[in-house]
Amino acid sequence: MEFFGDSVLGMIIAEHLFNHFPDWDQGTLSKAKATVVQEAPLAEAALALGLEEYLNVAPSERLADSRIRPSILADAFEAVVGAIFVEQGLPIARWFVLERLHPYLEQVSRGEIGVGDYKSKLQEIAQAKWRKTPLYRVSTEQGSAHEKIFSVDVVLDGEVMGLGGQGRSKKEAEQAAAKDAIELISRAEAFNSFRLRL
Repeated sequence: MEFFGDSVLGMIIAEHLFNHFPDWDQGTLSKAKATVVQEAPLAEAALALGLEEYLNVAPSERLADSRIRPSILADAFEAVVGAIFVEQGLPIARWFVLERLHPYLEQVSRGEIGVGDYKSKLQEIAQAKWRKTPLYRVSTEQGSAHEKIFSVDVVLDGEVMGLGGQGRSKKEAEQAAAKDAIELISRAEAFNSFRLRL
Protein backbone atom coordinates (compact mmCIF):
# COMPACT_ATOMS: atom_id res chain seq x y z
CA MET A 1 0.00 0.00 0.00
CA GLU A 2 2.94 2.33 0.67
CA PHE A 3 4.16 1.75 -2.91
CA PHE A 4 0.74 2.67 -4.30
CA GLY A 5 0.26 5.61 -1.93
CA ASP A 6 3.61 7.06 -2.94
CA SER A 7 2.42 7.34 -6.55
CA VAL A 8 -0.98 8.77 -5.57
CA LEU A 9 0.68 11.33 -3.30
CA GLY A 10 3.15 12.39 -5.99
CA MET A 11 0.38 12.81 -8.56
CA ILE A 12 -1.79 14.91 -6.23
CA ILE A 13 1.05 17.26 -5.30
CA ALA A 14 2.21 17.52 -8.93
CA GLU A 15 -1.36 18.37 -10.04
CA HIS A 16 -1.73 20.98 -7.29
CA LEU A 17 1.56 22.69 -8.15
CA PHE A 18 0.86 22.59 -11.89
CA ASN A 19 -2.56 24.22 -11.39
CA HIS A 20 -1.52 26.83 -8.83
CA PHE A 21 1.84 27.91 -10.29
CA PRO A 22 1.40 27.88 -14.09
CA ASP A 23 4.33 30.26 -14.58
CA TRP A 24 6.87 28.00 -12.90
CA ASP A 25 9.16 26.05 -15.21
CA GLN A 26 9.60 22.28 -15.00
CA GLY A 27 12.73 22.50 -12.86
CA THR A 28 11.06 24.72 -10.26
CA LEU A 29 7.95 22.53 -10.19
CA SER A 30 10.10 19.43 -9.69
CA LYS A 31 12.02 21.04 -6.83
CA ALA A 32 8.78 22.24 -5.23
CA LYS A 33 7.31 18.74 -5.44
CA ALA A 34 10.47 17.24 -3.92
CA THR A 35 10.28 19.79 -1.09
CA VAL A 36 6.80 18.60 -0.13
CA VAL A 37 7.04 14.90 -0.99
CA GLN A 38 10.09 14.03 1.08
CA GLU A 39 10.72 12.20 4.32
CA ALA A 40 10.58 15.04 6.86
CA PRO A 41 7.19 16.57 5.90
CA LEU A 42 5.58 13.14 5.50
CA ALA A 43 6.95 11.95 8.84
CA GLU A 44 5.67 15.12 10.54
CA ALA A 45 2.25 14.60 8.94
CA ALA A 46 2.24 11.01 10.23
CA LEU A 47 3.08 12.21 13.75
CA ALA A 48 0.30 14.82 13.59
CA LEU A 49 -2.12 12.01 12.75
CA GLY A 50 -0.84 9.90 15.66
CA LEU A 51 0.16 7.04 13.36
CA GLU A 52 3.14 6.07 15.55
CA GLU A 53 0.70 4.64 18.10
CA TYR A 54 -0.45 2.07 15.55
CA LEU A 55 2.96 0.99 14.25
CA ASN A 56 4.60 -2.16 15.57
CA VAL A 57 8.25 -1.93 14.60
CA ALA A 58 11.45 -3.76 15.46
CA PRO A 59 13.80 -2.09 17.99
CA SER A 60 16.25 -1.41 15.15
CA GLU A 61 13.64 0.85 13.51
CA ARG A 62 13.70 3.19 16.51
CA LEU A 63 16.09 6.03 17.22
CA ALA A 64 18.19 6.30 20.37
CA ASP A 65 15.35 8.16 22.14
CA SER A 66 12.89 5.37 21.21
CA ARG A 67 11.10 7.41 18.54
CA ILE A 68 10.23 5.58 15.33
CA ARG A 69 12.51 6.40 12.42
CA PRO A 70 11.19 9.21 10.18
CA SER A 71 11.49 6.97 7.10
CA ILE A 72 9.04 4.48 8.65
CA LEU A 73 6.61 7.25 9.57
CA ALA A 74 6.79 8.67 6.04
CA ASP A 75 6.06 5.21 4.60
CA ALA A 76 3.08 4.88 6.95
CA PHE A 77 1.66 8.19 5.75
CA GLU A 78 2.01 7.07 2.13
CA ALA A 79 0.25 3.80 2.98
CA VAL A 80 -2.67 5.74 4.49
CA VAL A 81 -2.92 7.87 1.34
CA GLY A 82 -3.02 4.69 -0.75
CA ALA A 83 -5.71 3.16 1.46
CA ILE A 84 -7.87 6.29 1.29
CA PHE A 85 -7.61 6.31 -2.50
CA VAL A 86 -8.64 2.64 -2.70
CA GLU A 87 -11.55 3.04 -0.26
CA GLN A 88 -12.80 6.55 -1.09
CA GLY A 89 -11.39 7.53 -4.49
CA LEU A 90 -9.29 10.40 -5.78
CA PRO A 91 -11.36 13.41 -4.57
CA ILE A 92 -11.19 12.35 -0.91
CA ALA A 93 -7.53 11.33 -1.22
CA ARG A 94 -6.78 14.73 -2.77
CA TRP A 95 -8.57 16.56 0.05
CA PHE A 96 -6.71 14.52 2.68
CA VAL A 97 -3.27 15.08 1.13
CA LEU A 98 -3.73 18.82 0.53
CA GLU A 99 -5.17 19.31 4.03
CA ARG A 100 -2.39 17.41 5.78
CA LEU A 101 0.47 18.88 3.73
CA HIS A 102 -0.93 22.42 3.61
CA PRO A 103 1.91 23.96 5.72
CA TYR A 104 4.52 22.62 3.30
CA LEU A 105 2.55 23.77 0.25
CA GLU A 106 2.41 27.22 1.85
CA GLN A 107 6.16 27.02 2.30
CA VAL A 108 6.81 26.42 -1.40
CA SER A 109 4.28 29.10 -2.35
CA ARG A 110 6.54 31.56 -0.48
CA GLY A 111 9.48 30.41 -2.58
CA GLU A 112 11.04 28.21 0.12
CA ILE A 113 11.93 25.43 -2.29
CA GLY A 114 14.51 22.70 -1.84
CA VAL A 115 14.53 22.82 1.98
CA GLY A 116 16.03 19.55 3.20
CA ASP A 117 16.68 18.32 -0.34
CA TYR A 118 20.46 18.06 -0.20
CA LYS A 119 20.74 16.14 -3.47
CA SER A 120 19.18 19.00 -5.43
CA LYS A 121 21.35 21.55 -3.63
CA LEU A 122 24.50 19.56 -4.39
CA GLN A 123 23.46 19.19 -8.03
CA GLU A 124 23.10 22.98 -8.31
CA ILE A 125 26.47 23.61 -6.64
CA ALA A 126 28.25 21.03 -8.81
CA GLN A 127 26.75 22.39 -12.03
CA ALA A 128 27.53 25.99 -11.13
CA LYS A 129 31.11 25.39 -9.97
CA TRP A 130 32.36 22.52 -12.11
CA ARG A 131 29.61 21.75 -14.66
CA LYS A 132 29.62 18.19 -13.33
CA THR A 133 26.86 15.89 -12.09
CA PRO A 134 27.32 14.07 -8.75
CA LEU A 135 27.22 10.28 -8.90
CA TYR A 136 25.92 8.15 -6.04
CA ARG A 137 27.19 4.64 -5.36
CA VAL A 138 26.24 2.18 -2.66
CA SER A 139 29.39 1.26 -0.75
CA THR A 140 27.86 -1.24 1.71
CA GLU A 141 24.56 -2.90 2.61
CA GLN A 142 24.22 -4.31 6.11
CA GLY A 143 21.50 -6.16 7.96
CA SER A 144 18.73 -8.53 6.99
CA ALA A 145 16.26 -7.91 4.17
CA HIS A 146 13.84 -6.17 6.55
CA GLU A 147 16.45 -4.20 8.48
CA LYS A 148 18.95 -3.06 5.87
CA ILE A 149 21.24 -0.09 6.38
CA PHE A 150 22.72 1.39 3.21
CA SER A 151 25.96 3.36 3.03
CA VAL A 152 26.32 5.62 0.01
CA ASP A 153 29.25 7.68 -1.28
CA VAL A 154 28.83 10.66 -3.58
CA VAL A 155 31.49 11.08 -6.26
CA LEU A 156 32.17 14.29 -8.14
CA ASP A 157 34.56 14.31 -11.07
CA GLY A 158 36.13 11.04 -9.87
CA GLU A 159 36.65 12.30 -6.31
CA VAL A 160 34.67 11.12 -3.28
CA MET A 161 33.03 14.19 -1.73
CA GLY A 162 30.53 12.63 0.65
CA LEU A 163 31.60 9.40 2.33
CA GLY A 164 29.37 6.76 3.88
CA GLY A 165 26.03 8.55 4.11
CA GLN A 166 23.76 6.08 5.90
CA GLY A 167 20.05 5.40 5.77
CA ARG A 168 17.32 2.75 5.88
CA SER A 169 16.78 3.32 2.17
CA LYS A 170 19.11 4.23 -0.68
CA LYS A 171 17.27 7.54 -1.04
CA GLU A 172 17.84 8.40 2.62
CA ALA A 173 21.52 7.42 2.41
CA GLU A 174 22.00 9.50 -0.75
CA GLN A 175 20.57 12.57 1.00
CA ALA A 176 22.96 12.01 3.93
CA ALA A 177 25.94 11.68 1.55
CA ALA A 178 24.91 14.82 -0.34
CA LYS A 179 24.67 16.74 2.95
CA ASP A 180 28.20 15.62 3.86
CA ALA A 181 29.47 16.73 0.45
CA ILE A 182 27.86 20.17 0.79
CA GLU A 183 29.42 20.60 4.23
CA LEU A 184 32.84 19.58 2.85
CA ILE A 185 32.56 22.10 0.01
CA SER A 186 31.47 24.83 2.45
CA ARG A 187 34.42 24.11 4.76
CA ALA A 188 36.84 24.16 1.83
CA GLU A 189 35.46 27.49 0.62
CA ALA A 190 35.67 28.98 4.12
CA PHE A 191 39.27 27.78 4.46
CA ASN A 192 40.26 29.24 1.07
CA SER A 193 38.58 32.53 1.91
CA PHE A 194 40.48 32.65 5.22
CA ARG A 195 43.80 32.00 3.45
CA LEU A 196 43.13 34.80 0.96
CA ARG A 197 42.61 37.26 3.81
CA LEU A 198 45.99 36.43 5.39
